[in-house]
Amino acid sequence: MQLPIRVKLVDVGPRDGLQNEKGHVPAEVKIGLVHRLQEAGLTEIEVTSFVSPKWVPQMADAAEVMAGIHRKPGVRYSVLTPNLKGFEAALPSRPDEIVVFGAASEAFSRKNINCSIAESIERFAPVVEGARAKGIAVRGAISTAVGCPYEGDVAPDRVELVARLMKEIGVQHVGVADTIGVGTPRKVQAAMEAALRHYGLDEVSGHFHDTYGQALGNTLACLEMGVWQFDTSSAGLGGCPYAKGATGNVATEDVVYMLHGMGIDTGIDLDKLIDAGKFISDFLQRPPNSRASTAILNKRAG
Repeated sequence: MQLPIRVKLVDVGPRDGLQNEKGHVPAEVKIGLVHRLQEAGLTEIEVTSFVSPKWVPQMADAAEVMAGIHRKPGVRYSVLTPNLKGFEAALPSRPDEIVVFGAASEAFSRKNINCSIAESIERFAPVVEGARAKGIAVRGAISTAVGCPYEGDVAPDRVELVARLMKEIGVQHVGVADTIGVGTPRKVQAAMEAALRHYGLDEVSGHFHDTYGQALGNTLACLEMGVWQFDTSSAGLGGCPYAKGATGNVATEDVVYMLHGMGIDTGIDLDKLIDAGKFISDFLQRPPNSRASTAILNKRAG
């Protein structure tokens, strides 16, 4: 078992985390979160998504948020662009990377973006081509890679199919996402192995939700495979608007605490990270959804 000596985390809290909030989160608060995350040492931040405000009102201020960030050298700012219209809207904001997503579940694809898996890839093809032509990196997310709220278990060969289709249209990196948090270590490893048939170890990442408390175990299971890139969310923000009951992504604080305890470098200052999570949680008027954060904040107060 060869564990990585360094892990790169992409904090998706500002986008994946906040898109699911019922109340309005002003642009300046989102910008404040991004600034605190980069000060904590995050070098990859998923900032926002250029989607229809009719469907995802929380992301209606995408251009304003991107324009308001004081960019830090060495930090990559990514945005979600589900179609050509979104990509064209994102271009003036100069994203370093765009993210497209395709489901491994046919039913989820139809419910989520009103088209089949094959049709979703066709939609992404011109987006990927346009981004690559402008030197913008392209990351793909394979959602519902382990389980689906409509279909139940998702077979690894479905993940392999989406990975192959994404590779064919020029997507450079894929994230294997347990969108509803039903995965357990062996299932997640099988899904990751399926993606690795088309992508190298340096081109895959894990994205785990903690609905059943399995996200840290699933992260460790992928670390044991040599996977060294993961999506996490400050303060455990998030969920999935199309998957009832799905809780947030695994908290960045909890993953950093675990990795540092294993002697794995992240380049992240845990105390500053906890301050970032507390900042957004205080605005949302609830405690951070992170065990490590709760423990350390209690210790500080004591």
